[in-house]
Amino acid sequence: MMRKLENKELERKSIADFKQAEKAPISIILDDIRSLHNIGSVFRTSDAFLIEKIYLCGITATPPNKEIHKTALGATETVSWEYNNNVIEVIEKLKHENVLVYAVEQVENAKFLNDFLPLKNQKYALIFGNEVYGVSQEAVKISDGCIEIPQLGTKHSLNISVSAGIVVWDLFQKLKSLP
Repeated sequence: MMRKLENKELERKSIADFKQAEKAPISIILDDIRSLHNIGSVFRTSDAFLIEKIYLCGITATPPNKEIHKTALGATETVSWEYNNNVIEVIEKLKHENVLVYAVEQVENAKFLNDFLPLKNQKYALIFGNEVYGVSQEAVKISDGCIEIPQLGTKHSLNISVSAGIVVWDLFQKLKSLP
C-alpha cells in the first residue's frame, strides 16, 4: 500500500540551502510574457529543477508581485533573476559567456525536443516567448538553435508554463544522465 508523504518527509531545502546548492546548467529567458501566473509558474518549475537564473525581458513583470507570488509560492525568493527590457542584449551577453541559447519555438529546421542531445559541461539558456506571438523573429535569428516540442493534436500550441515544464524536465534529465 502507498501512503502520501507528509511535508516534513519531503526534505525540502531552506532558502539558504537552495542558494548554496549546485545549480543545473540551465537559465530561462522569458520574453514579453503577459500572464503573471505563467511567470510565477516558471519560477516554481525553476525552483524544482535548481535552474541557475531567470531573465525577465520586455513586458514580463517582475517580483515582488502578488499575482506572480500566487503560482510561484515563494520561488521568487530562491531562484536568481534579473530584468532587462531588451531580450537581444540578454542573448548576446549569454552567448558572450559561452552559453548556448535555444529558442523554444516552431521554426524551420527546429530540432525536436526528443532528438535534442545536450553536451556535457555546457551551459544552456532557453527562450520562451509571448503567449500569442511566441519568441520574436529577432531573438530566433540570433539564437544558437531552436527546440520544438513535438505535438500531434490540432492546436500545435502549449501554454508557456507547460512548455517550460516539459523542456526544462527533458533537458534536466538528459544532462543528469550524461556520463
